[in-house]
Amino acid sequence: MSSIYDSHLDRNAANFAALSPVAFVERSAEIFGDLPAVIHGARRYDWSQLRDRSARLAAALRALGVARGSTVSVMLPNTPEMVEAHYAVPALNAVLNTLNTRLDAPLLAWQMNHCEAQVLITDREFAPVMAEALRLLRDVHGRRVVVIDVADTEFTGPGEPVGDHEYEALLAAHDPLPRLEGPADEWDAIAVSYTSGTTGDPKGVVTHHRGAYLNAVCNAVTWTMPQFPRYLWTLPMFHCNGWCFPWTVALQAGVHVCLRRVEAPAILGAMREHGVDHYCAAPIVHNLLIHADPALRAGIGQQVRGMVAGAAPPASMIEGMAKIGFDITHVYGLTEVYGPAAVATKRSAWADESLSEQTRLNGRQGVRYPLQEGMTVRDPETLDELPADGQTMGEIMFRGNIVMKGYLKNPAATDKAFAGGWFHTGDLAVLEPDRYVKIKDRSKDIIISGGENISSIEVEDALYRHAAVMACAVVARPDPKWGEAPLAFVELKPGSTVTAAELIAHCKTLLAGYKVPRDIRFEDIPKTSTGKIQKFQLRERARANATHED
Repeated sequence: MSSIYDSHLDRNAANFAALSPVAFVERSAEIFGDLPAVIHGARRYDWSQLRDRSARLAAALRALGVARGSTVSVMLPNTPEMVEAHYAVPALNAVLNTLNTRLDAPLLAWQMNHCEAQVLITDREFAPVMAEALRLLRDVHGRRVVVIDVADTEFTGPGEPVGDHEYEALLAAHDPLPRLEGPADEWDAIAVSYTSGTTGDPKGVVTHHRGAYLNAVCNAVTWTMPQFPRYLWTLPMFHCNGWCFPWTVALQAGVHVCLRRVEAPAILGAMREHGVDHYCAAPIVHNLLIHADPALRAGIGQQVRGMVAGAAPPASMIEGMAKIGFDITHVYGLTEVYGPAAVATKRSAWADESLSEQTRLNGRQGVRYPLQEGMTVRDPETLDELPADGQTMGEIMFRGNIVMKGYLKNPAATDKAFAGGWFHTGDLAVLEPDRYVKIKDRSKDIIISGGENISSIEVEDALYRHAAVMACAVVARPDPKWGEAPLAFVELKPGSTVTAAELIAHCKTLLAGYKVPRDIRFEDIPKTSTGKIQKFQLRERARANATHED
């Protein structure tokens, strides 16, 4: 039904623009062009220069045929070129595909073929694996791409070019586009990011400009990030587009402090030398800083604020960061919701609680981001919302603008993920009385022993409270009597010693008897490049060992 407000009040160029994070780059270059934007080794770019380089890259890609709907794959560490790709590719309304730098050649080739990549930008460090991936892409999949080689000034190892163009020469050969414009339709795809594929072929998560814009804003609002932050790239930008922080830093006209290697001396050194005040990382990286030589923190006088996600953080990690003076914000999300889409928002009253209680409160997955429309815990079968009693377990679900478009070329998986008008995360949780969400486990990680559900996260938290434990993971081991039993894999801190019997005795002081691990193995724990523990590999070890014992 029309109203008086529908007549002669149409959208036009003066009152409407499609939301795209590309706009943040143009604003910072226009207003803060003389302020620092990038620090990488000896290289320094201000916002005017960074915008110019991104616009030259966009012009070069356009000359190579990149346009709306084209896919540009990038195989890059956290370097200026990776930042520039996040600005240039969306400006052409093309789709950015950031490749995981730890994948093998067959999977890289599969992903580039699946998303129909037209151009690849690759760092010379990865020349061997990319040369093989390109061969497989050509010979197995019948696809050829234009390849642009990056010779980063901070990479000193061997690495022959594998492509048709050299990055810096290509930029020099093109005048910058007059403006980084972005899409006409904010629903257009901005990126495709692949899930791990641990149970089959990985799924290509397609995100859009509107969601990237809104999540970038949410990052700043949630973190109360000030203007001109100095942000350290400890989080791989290939992971969920760096949780949208390439665009958040542009929004706030901050400084990208780039880092090729995630190591405690390099991280703490950058904090000291460049005044870094913000960084994001998975729990394993925060643990590196907790257990680093305290002398490495000398000279860091500014308040450093860290964001943690990627896995449920153990209470000992949150408590450990507080003890060394780093302020930690806990966020939660998935690739399908642009990285973080929920936050354990700290209330002022929490400061009056004991450190132990603060740790518990901050360790929850929290509440939805301000611009996310819905987050709740529902029965995965009936879709009924569950009571906020802290006891009734269901599945975390999201809805709103910070949810993916869907899975590329996979309508069945897309329909399943969006069943009932909610995005189904697969994470099992409870809704506490203050409506903060607390994860109990991934649905596939719940251990069912003698008919009782055991949260692997709860058992891991108990193990992490032992002073000798650096990292741990708990999975189900087949058990002839109970069906399944908890099996713990443990890595010890350097110089620490503890026996399995001592760890089991420790767990008995914190857990009900049926939850205590029956077996503890001191072995290396496989992790992704973002620090997430790969439990599927540990489950395979547990099954293989059980079969061998039989």
